[in-house]
Parts: sequence; structure tokens; C-alpha cells
Amino acid sequence: MENLTVILFLCIAIPMLPAMYMIPDKRSRLFLVYMLLGMVVCLIASEVNSVLLGALGGDMRYVSSNITPITEEVMKALPVLFFALILSDDRDTLTSISFAMGLGFAVLENMVILTGSIAGVTVLWALVRGFGAARMHSACTSLVGKGICYVHKRRKLFYCGTFALLIAAVIAHALFNTLIQSEYRLAAYVVVLAMYMPQLLQMGKKIFSRKQTGQA
Repeated sequence: MENLTVILFLCIAIPMLPAMYMIPDKRSRLFLVYMLLGMVVCLIASEVNSVLLGALGGDMRYVSSNITPITEEVMKALPVLFFALILSDDRDTLTSISFAMGLGFAVLENMVILTGSIAGVTVLWALVRGFGAARMHSACTSLVGKGICYVHKRRKLFYCGTFALLIAAVIAHALFNTLIQSEYRLAAYVVVLAMYMPQLLQMGKKIFSRKQTGQA
């Protein structure tokens, strides 16, 4: 399974590498770079989670609800935090790259799960993974990225604020994983929708303001 994960990563990542030189827009290239970083993080996280799963007696339900939300959210947040500290704390850029991190992570994770249980997957499974777990990963990392641009400008709040953002992402991730494995599966999608609601409202305001400007 370990070799298969690496093979899947290479199959997805290698065709994407030339696009970095062919895409003229810097923001689009940055999005692609962080999507690839998300897959790298997924690759590393899968190894760490495998070790922890073995150490905890192979209890997948417990690990997915209590352990992987911590390891995965911390690992996904580190490249975003590095970008904010070293390069730029622009809100739109941080939101974009953090979404890309979660997206890249989810793409590779879905492929690994797909190949590991190929006999049992269906179109419904693909829709559930696409609209559920994949969106959750992007939403959790976007939460951290969007929040860092605010706490980074307020030095007194930076450390406790960053920690709080990570805790919020971990809790949302753990809540989703717990609900998706229970009889209240539909509630897991409500969690994801609630996390996207502020961004959707913000997008709606921008569209409305543009229309208002055009009419004026």
C-alpha cells in the first residue's frame, strides 16, 4: 500500500509539473504549487498515521476521530503559516493557497482510498467523497489561512490566535470524521456547509456590489 500511495502521487504530480512553466499568471501558479504541496503533505501524513494506527492497536475508528484530525490539520497548516510569515499575509492569497493545500491533500487521499477498496466503490461513493471529505479538507485549511492574515497583523494575538485557528480546524475535522462514521452521516455535510457559509456570503456580497456598481 505504501508503494501504491507513492505511485499514485507520482501519476498525479508529474503531469502537473510542466504547468508551472506554462501558466503565465503568478497566482494560478501559486495555487498549483500549493495543491502539489497538499499531496506531498498527504503522502507524509499517511505514513505518520499508519505508525500511530499500529501503535494504538489498529483501532481505525478511534484514530480517524481523535488522532488524524490533529496530525493532518497541523501538517496542512505549516506551509500556509510559512507563506504568511516569510512571503505575504495577503488575505486573498492565503485563502487561495490554503484552499489549494486542502484540495491537493483530498485528491491524493481519495485516490488512495479508491484503490484500496476498488471492489466496493460506486458513483455514490465518489459523490460522497467529493462533496464531503474533499470539501472538508479544503474548508478546514481555508479557515486557518483566512484567519492567519488577521492574527499575523496583531502580534499580541499571533501565537494564541494561530493556536486557536488550528484547534478550530481540528475540532471541525474530528466532528466530520465522527459524524460520517455514525448514523448521523447527513449532519457531517451540514458541518462542511456551515464552514463554507461565511465565504459564500462574502462571494454573494461581492457579486451584488459589482451589479450595483454596474447599474450605477
